[in-house]
Amino acid sequence: MPSRRGDGTLVFKIVFWGPSLGGKTTALEWVYKKEGLASGDMQQIADPTGRTLFFDRVVARVSNVVFQVYTVAGQRRHKFQRQTVLKGTDAVIFFWDSLIDQWDENIWSVKELLKFYGDKLISASIADPAEVPLVVCANKRDLEGIIEISKIREVLDKARLSATLCYETIAITGVNVKRAFVYASRQAVLNHYKKLQGGPIGETA
Repeated sequence: MPSRRGDGTLVFKIVFWGPSLGGKTTALEWVYKKEGLASGDMQQIADPTGRTLFFDRVVARVSNVVFQVYTVAGQRRHKFQRQTVLKGTDAVIFFWDSLIDQWDENIWSVKELLKFYGDKLISASIADPAEVPLVVCANKRDLEGIIEISKIREVLDKARLSATLCYETIAITGVNVKRAFVYASRQAVLNHYKKLQGGPIGETA
C-alpha cells in the first residue's frame, strides 16, 4: 500500500530483489543516471567489492507518481536486512543472474522471496496481476555460460509464477531495464486504484 506525502503525492515502493552480484545495483544506477527517472542522490551502502551491505535507494518519478526504489543485499547472511527492506513493497523486480554457476543462488533467492510474500506474488494470468506485481529480469544475457530462458521459466512454473513476465536484460547497458521498471511501477499504481474502486485487481476498464 503506497504512502502519501503532505502535499497528497502518492509514494510507491519498488524493490529490486535477487542474489548477490546479480545486477540489481547496476540496474538501479542505470535508472538513476541514464534514464533520468530518479531525483536527488543515490544512497548506497556497499563493501569494497561492490556488494550491497544493506540497501541502495533512489527516488524516481513516472508522470505524477513518486517511487522509492530499493535494492536488497543479496548475500545469504543478510536475510533480516532483506526482510526489513521488503516490508511494505508495492512491486518486486527480481534480477536473475543468468550465469549457470549462479543457478543455486537464484533458486535460493526465489524460495526466500516466496517465503516472505508467498501468495501475494502469484497471479492467475498476466491480465489478472498479483497483489504485489512481480517481474523477472534474466540478467547478463550478453555473457557466455548462461542458462536458457526456458529453464528459468520451468522454475517459475513450479513456483506457481507462470504468469510472471520475464525480460532478458543487460543491466550494464540498460537493455530492457527501463521496460521492466515501468511495467512493475505501472502495475503497482493500477493495483492501488483498482483497490480504491473496489473491483478485482486484474479488471480493466
